[in-house]
Amino acid sequence: MRELTLDAEVRTRVGKKNRKLRRDGMVPGIFYIHGETNIQFAILEKSLKPLIFTSETHIIDLRLKDAGNKSCILRDIQFDPVTERPVHIDLQGLRSDEKINLEVPIIITGGTPMGVRDGGIIQHVMHRLKISCLPKDIPEHIEVNAENLKMNQFVHVRDLKLDRVTVLENESSSIVGVVPPTIEKEETVAAPGAEVAAEPEVIAKGKKPEEGAAEEGDKKGEAGAKAGAAAAKAPAAGAKAAPAEKEKK
Repeated sequence: MRELTLDAEVRTRVGKKNRKLRRDGMVPGIFYIHGETNIQFAILEKSLKPLIFTSETHIIDLRLKDAGNKSCILRDIQFDPVTERPVHIDLQGLRSDEKINLEVPIIITGGTPMGVRDGGIIQHVMHRLKISCLPKDIPEHIEVNAENLKMNQFVHVRDLKLDRVTVLENESSSIVGVVPPTIEKEETVAAPGAEVAAEPEVIAKGKKPEEGAAEEGDKKGEAGAKAGAAAAKAPAAGAKAAPAEKEKK
């Protein structure tokens, strides 16, 4: 475990007065440890770069003027949402005989997994691991070898072998794995002006209702026509029959 030394000074200005500290290139912070009074401090912003821009866990030797040295770890750091500059830092004190809960980075090793060489995609699911251990046993990071992972294979929390460290994660949680590539189906776009194909006509047995009705209408029409012709030939009702010509003698 690497140790990082930070020099800071106890501050008395709090609240809105911290704005002046930030304008002067300082970052306000707080140191706390179980059973002791919290210590407000200020530290140069540039001295935090080795602590911020790293993937390792460090034990910090905090040297406070007029307050002695404190062994601690970084618990939290806040950034300005616009400038992304650090605006506050929290440091938690350590005792050599007390276990501490913290998160350590996970680093994937072993190069390109077998499944990726076969066309798969690596998925790094868990980037930090929650653990509990004594300060002297804090690992800088956790290494996970993914070299032998085939398609649809994963390394889970239960697969880790860590000495003197208690893992605080669900043992079935995935850390890293290889999955098949996602294939998106292309939608078929109809050409401009193309007509939508009509549904096939279902041919039913027997005559369609429309056809039956039409034939019946035709029959009625023929019957009506015959009746009209017969009526035209017959004498009208009430009319006298024409006298028959007398037979010539």
